[in-house]
Amino acid sequence: MSQPNAKTLLLVRHAKASKGDPGMRDRDRALDERGLREAPKMGKRLAKREMRPDLIVASPALRALETAQLIAEALGIKAAEIKVDERLYATSPATLLTIIQELDDTLKQVMLVGHNPEFSELAHRFSSEITEMPTCSVAEFEFASTAWSEVGKLAPEKATLDHPKE
Repeated sequence: MSQPNAKTLLLVRHAKASKGDPGMRDRDRALDERGLREAPKMGKRLAKREMRPDLIVASPALRALETAQLIAEALGIKAAEIKVDERLYATSPATLLTIIQELDDTLKQVMLVGHNPEFSELAHRFSSEITEMPTCSVAEFEFASTAWSEVGKLAPEKATLDHPKE
């Protein structure tokens, strides 16, 4: 569990996606069989650790939404509670940081579900130990702050990376 005056950020890279058919829009690619297995597995791991985000924000890409829904289900969170933010698709680490810094300070724990390379790049910026986020990995950062606007200015007190193959 996190400290009472801390913010916990969970960056989740979407689970393994299908290659898609020729001509299919990238954002319409769904999870493949491995992704459909691994997302609930990671959700159960988070549930065992009693993680329950106050907010889950997902990229509008189908593979990211499916990942968010499967993890949310394992955490007992309704899919309807997932917020979709267009800015999480084809973005940059700077835009991700802006999204985080704009979060409501009443939220203690937030999960963003999106894509590489920007998720790995932001995770690496927070912790030099994290160099790559494999599919369906969860990077957890705890910041000793009451304000999301401080994220990126403060180094995290804690940084961990978990992924399905661990």
